[in-house]
Amino acid sequence: MTEDRIALQDLIGKSADADFLREMVGFAAQRLMELEVESLCGAGYGERTEDRQTKRNGYRERTWETRAGAIDLRIPKLRRGSYFPAFLEPRRTAEKALVAVIQEAYVQGISTRNVDDLVKAMGMTGISKSQVSRLCQDIDERVQAFLNRPLEGDWPFVWLDATYVKVRQDGRIVSVAAILAIGVTTDGRREVLGLGLGLSEAETFWSAFLRSLTRRGLRGVKLVIADAHLGLKAAASKVLGATLQRCRVHCMRNLLACVGKAHQTMVAATIRTAFAQETAEAAHQVANNGDTSPTACARAFPNWPP
Repeated sequence: MTEDRIALQDLIGKSADADFLREMVGFAAQRLMELEVESLCGAGYGERTEDRQTKRNGYRERTWETRAGAIDLRIPKLRRGSYFPAFLEPRRTAEKALVAVIQEAYVQGISTRNVDDLVKAMGMTGISKSQVSRLCQDIDERVQAFLNRPLEGDWPFVWLDATYVKVRQDGRIVSVAAILAIGVTTDGRREVLGLGLGLSEAETFWSAFLRSLTRRGLRGVKLVIADAHLGLKAAASKVLGATLQRCRVHCMRNLLACVGKAHQTMVAATIRTAFAQETAEAAHQVANNGDTSPTACARAFPNWPP
């Protein structure tokens, strides 16, 4: 798995919809088990055929610990013989491959080749090409339904961030910007709002992405939290009419770049203390040693903004 894909997983994991990633991993694992058992039985669930070798006999519950979190699985049982999925064997790290496939589906959809490789990585056998195609379709449909769902209610706070990922376009691998929007409702619920892909983070792309969110129902945005990308700032102002606040991580990174290495530890501690204050006045007092005048920040950080 490449570092840019890991970065995308980290972005998704910042939101409550890390649950979505866990649910998709569980869904795919469950469908793979069902398909493997279908092959062992010689027939689908409830299907009457002369080729049937055995029948199902309920399920047994099992918790699977993965990098996406704990997943509750229902392992099919057979009336004759036994079944246990190979990916649950000790020390097998099959969930790595499964998470990678779900990420691929999240970004640009998946191919039968992806799932073929996944089946091999998970140590599963007897799954036909037609069954693989069905699973691809199931995963893509669930991901697209999530990414295109209507957005209801007000979303006063929206985080925007991007990472660059490798995708296949016209037979070659290119790097594209994957933009993720995360919103918070008035009752504090946090969700992934959408994902967009573009060749660059130009203002036109940001504007098109934000308009796609408004068409799905995004409204009531008062504050956008992001880095200081000029195209993003312009798009957020035009499309959402919202104020933009510098992301704390990006702010800290840029501030530390303005001071020498010898002072970075002290400056970082001061900034963290300032961020912990409950009011703007208290934060200014901490950051400027009690001086709340307009020129205090200019004296403390003469090279700001970078």
